[in-house]
Amino acid sequence: MIDRSFSSSRIGAALVSGFVAMALVGPAIAQEAGAEKAAPVKLQLNKTESAGDACRITMVVDNSKGPAMKTFKVDLFAFDTDGVAQKRVAVELAPIASNKTSVKIFDFPGIACGKVGRILLNDVLACDGGEGARETCLARTETESKAGISFDR
Repeated sequence: MIDRSFSSSRIGAALVSGFVAMALVGPAIAQEAGAEKAAPVKLQLNKTESAGDACRITMVVDNSKGPAMKTFKVDLFAFDTDGVAQKRVAVELAPIASNKTSVKIFDFPGIACGKVGRILLNDVLACDGGEGARETCLARTETESKAGISFDR
């Protein structure tokens, strides 16, 4: 004779264990999926103009779908038309309001705009707000250019 109460209690325990595991793992999976779908911060090289011996950059920062950021400092390199790195600047683009697009203006000193062939977003140096981690900010940053100079990561 088979003791059915023993088998059903084992099945019940297995089901409970499975539900507990799903309850513990489910939020972690959802959090990872949420991190992958974080709203992008779009940096658009919108315009360049000469400002003395500097190349003045007008940058559109599109955070129209993201949380506010207290700090968003980027590391940029300007390359000449032959692809040789010329100038490096660290630029603070924050504060950035949530769900807002803003314009920031800064200079690449000592290089004429006509000699700039490419600008590289080398890294995100600091990021505070929203998801917060520097690496997360770098991953969610997208680049584009309307200025006739390539801008990429």
